[in-house]
This record gives sequence, C-alpha cells and structure tokens, in this order.
Amino acid sequence: MTASTDKFTCQTLLDVQPLTPNLFSLRVSRDPGFRFRSGQFARLGVAKPDGSVAWRAYSMVSAPHDEYLDFFSIVVPGGEFTSELSRLGQGDELLIDRQAFGFLTLDRFVGGRDLWLLATGTGIAPFMSILQDFEAWERFDSIKLVYSVREARELAYVDEIAGLEQRDYLQAFAGKLQFIPVVTREAHPGALSARITTLIETGELERAAGLAFSPEHSRVMLCGNPQMIDDTRQALKARDLQLSLSRRPGQVAVENYW
Repeated sequence: MTASTDKFTCQTLLDVQPLTPNLFSLRVSRDPGFRFRSGQFARLGVAKPDGSVAWRAYSMVSAPHDEYLDFFSIVVPGGEFTSELSRLGQGDELLIDRQAFGFLTLDRFVGGRDLWLLATGTGIAPFMSILQDFEAWERFDSIKLVYSVREARELAYVDEIAGLEQRDYLQAFAGKLQFIPVVTREAHPGALSARITTLIETGELERAAGLAFSPEHSRVMLCGNPQMIDDTRQALKARDLQLSLSRRPGQVAVENYW
C-alpha cells in the first residue's frame, strides 16, 4: 500500500459488517489530524492489483468526536471501488484524504426551529453523524428523521437511532427526535409507504410528523439519489422553501449520494 503523503493517510480497516447482500458498513482507523464537520464526506482509496488506486467518496457515519471513522456503502455490481473493497478484510489498509469535503452541514442555515432530515438508501449516513453530534440537538426544538428504503431489511442503524436519546450527552434533549421510516415496496408496521415527494405533496408526511413545513421554522436537509433530490426540492419549493446558497441563506441543503 502506498505510504501516507501530505494529501492522504494510510489507515486500517477495523471491521466490515454486512446488512443485506448489497449493503455493508465499514469502520476504519482515524488519523489524529483528520477533522470534519458532521454531514461531510471523505474520499477513500483502495489499491488495485496493478498498483493504481480506486477512489470513492463516502459520508462519515461516525461523529466528529469518535476515534474511528464509520462509513455505509452499497455494493455496486461491477463497481471499481466496491469490487476492490470486497477483497479486503480486517487489518488490511486503505487510503483516506486528509481533507473532508461537503456542505451538508448545519452552518448552511440561519435560524430555524425544526430540523428535517430526509434520506433515501445510503443517504442516511451523514444524518447519523449529525444526530450523534451535540449541535443539532441544542440548536433545534424538534428533529424529524425521514428514512426511505425499498424493502424493510434495508433500514439501517435503527437500533442506533432508537438509542440516541439514551446517550449521556443527549439525555437532556429526550423527546426532540421523531423517526419516520418509509418503505416503498412492501408493507411494514409503523412505516409510511409512498415516495417522499408524494408524502410531501399530499401532506401525509406533515400529518405523520404532527408538524407543518414553513419557511420561518423549517430547515431541511436532503441526501439521496439525484432524482429524489430534484423532485423533493421542487415539492419543497412549492411550500416556499428555497435552496440555501452562500449568497442567499435558505431553508434547504442537499447532497447527491453518488
């Protein structure tokens, strides 16, 4: 494996856990100098047999205060990175950029009372980092985590989500988080069943949350496939919720998850 440089470090794969045949989590050692804000991503590199490196960007699932880095991935059939990663086991090495990237962070927003986190598939990753950090809980009165998958077995981190408010540093904020699972291709107890955009357009999501979208109070983060991002942005725009830009603060921040 290539030695650490001024652009990346060589880290150790600590654990790989399959969720389904197509989804897995991985835990990697963390360089002491690596800094990130919850919601950001890093580039991971895996050496190929020919000596070149396959790179892919992954949002951190772990919190900025953790001593390790957790990531959540889908297996891409024939995909260059996951094909190489599948050959690795505990103790093997991979590369991580020294710099974190991305703007799906809470400093995109000014004001706000209610934080909505809308994810599809592996787009749950940055929201897990945000929810394990102190800032969101302290800043917002309510947090709505909406997580849409096709099949119920794809709902990841459910136990971790349920246990967040029992953590010592978050117990003072108990009652702020509501988890709203969405399963679109099969019936699942307690889950909504339509696409996120449909749930917004019909008002079903707001009814389930017991809370309405509003430009004054709502701050919305979207992470998922590009079509979901585009469609949901349009549905929110119809509610006068605008994309937050550096020159014009708004109510919506996005990250395309591939």
